[in-house]
Amino acid sequence: MRVKLSKKWIDYLVSKPESSMGYQRVDVRLQNGRLLENVMVFNAEDMELPEEFARFQITDLRLHQQP
Repeated sequence: MRVKLSKKWIDYLVSKPESSMGYQRVDVRLQNGRLLENVMVFNAEDMELPEEFARFQITDLRLHQQP
């Protein structure tokens, strides 16, 4: 499910490099404490989340670091 990010997270991602053309891979901490790794964000504003997590607020977001 695609979720539109808030202006706060859009502004953060716009200042960061893309993982590839048109998207970034991020790690997301949700309000329920769950950490989702390697999540795709398209055009710094639309995040692809499993439907069961789409209702939770994002508390932290960082670019995903490849091992």
